[in-house]
Amino acid sequence: MKNIFFSCLLFFSILGINGQTNKVVKTDKGKLMLLGKVDRKGFNDAEFKWFDEKYDSYLTNDKIIKKLKKELKNYTIKAFFGSWCGDSKRNLPIFYKVLDEAGFPKENLEVIAVDRKKEAYKQAPNREEKGLNIHRVPTFVIYKKGKEVNRIVEYPKETFERDLLAIVKGEKYRSKYRAARLMNSLLKKSKDSLLLLRKELISFLPEIAEGVKELNTYGFVKLRANEYKNAEFVFQLNTRMYPNHYVPYSSLGIFYYEQKQFKKALNNFYKSLSLQPNNKEIKEMIEKINKNPKT
Repeated sequence: MKNIFFSCLLFFSILGINGQTNKVVKTDKGKLMLLGKVDRKGFNDAEFKWFDEKYDSYLTNDKIIKKLKKELKNYTIKAFFGSWCGDSKRNLPIFYKVLDEAGFPKENLEVIAVDRKKEAYKQAPNREEKGLNIHRVPTFVIYKKGKEVNRIVEYPKETFERDLLAIVKGEKYRSKYRAARLMNSLLKKSKDSLLLLRKELISFLPEIAEGVKELNTYGFVKLRANEYKNAEFVFQLNTRMYPNHYVPYSSLGIFYYEQKQFKKALNNFYKSLSLQPNNKEIKEMIEKINKNPKT
């Protein structure tokens, strides 16, 4: 009976920690970072003064706000951000102000701060981001009747007022990072199906990708989520999309290094170094493996 009591006590203690709102932790560099579910009180700490500064300085478009008031209340929104991220610091306060001016119900907004640590890259402590393809922050996911209708990623195409109005009016609105969105859909297919599509993807994706780093970042999100096969496919694909850029080879090298496939890691690091001969970090990785191949 006593064991059951203590087990229950431990369970509810863990539940309390995981369900904590406005949790603040320290980064490796000693800076404060929000993690998990956040409400407005979470930005009261002086460490997060950027929130009020940006919120107060932004002037909303009253005409568009008036139009938003009619429709926006029928939606719910999940916002993922990093209190360590420059884009989040710029855009989350503006997004908040637009919602406030439009009278958006507070209970319809869920705000979640993600991690920046290597092992939990862009993850929330309770994995609220899982399955939602959160590879850039901030990401604002807009729902109606529980179904995602659209999203705004990092920053708006025009302004948050105009972008939100376009979305709630059902106008054609395409969020950023189409390549990552397409890959996220395709990765649900079988590996054989993906391999058959690889040639077409190598030709098509550079046309819609926002440069070499789009799928690179997406690959690391998959890697840190322990989706190793998906991460490998994305990193390999990126080397074929951008064969003359050092970044994809370096990232694929990191992937193989962490999988303890050191020969493959070296091959990719050497390829990356040939494209950027003065890269100190790549040289250090090569030296590290050569000194101890069984690292």
